[in-house]
Amino acid sequence: MDVTDWLLAACMGLAAALYTSVGHAGASAYLALMALFGVTPAVMRPTALALNVLVASLTSYRFHSAGLFRWRVLWPFLAGAVPSAFIGGAIQLPGHYYRPIVGVVLLIGAAYFLWRSEPKPNREIRDPPVLFGVLAGSGLGLLSGLTGTGGGIFLSPLILLAGWAPVRTTSGVVAVFILCNSAAGLAGNIASVGSLPPNLPLFAGAVVLGALLGTTLGIRYFAPETILKALGLVLIVAGLKLIGIY
Repeated sequence: MDVTDWLLAACMGLAAALYTSVGHAGASAYLALMALFGVTPAVMRPTALALNVLVASLTSYRFHSAGLFRWRVLWPFLAGAVPSAFIGGAIQLPGHYYRPIVGVVLLIGAAYFLWRSEPKPNREIRDPPVLFGVLAGSGLGLLSGLTGTGGGIFLSPLILLAGWAPVRTTSGVVAVFILCNSAAGLAGNIASVGSLPPNLPLFAGAVVLGALLGTTLGIRYFAPETILKALGLVLIVAGLKLIGIY
């Protein structure tokens, strides 16, 4: 391992802390960082999914233990997403297709973080329609498996805008959604595990430490809106790089 590996691990740990404070596992940031550090697409997707499973497991446990979870909000989306994520994970996209698709995903994630706002405090909490949840989950799951993300950057704004859960509960719901999608995507192409880098334990240790910090902040203290907006700018830079604009 060289200095570059340690620097990438440190950046991943910071990203994990920021993302887990709002219930996300950080795959879009891991992909962005690996793109900036010149990691090949064949390594990017399985690495992001493996780290997502690890971080989302811890995040799900901590938010659920804190009572920040609603099964009724999650299960319709999960029912459609898991089989689709498995299928998406089995599809191998050539690099010239994979990179722009991930680039667009990163830009959408950046938009979410830059323009994320709190729902009105007196807004009535409702349950999502089951059929809509299954259909929407199917699309999110397929995109998750194809790109190596957990789909949380799409589900979070949908839940918040529709008023299906409070902010912190949304974080708990999304954490479990990301865990299941990431595991299904990785299982869909188990052969990709052979592309995991030898320095994965270093990355794993960094993101676990970051997740412990981030979940503590998200559950007990604050949602770091200003920092997440700065992170959104980083995602824009990486997304534009993947698309090939510069």
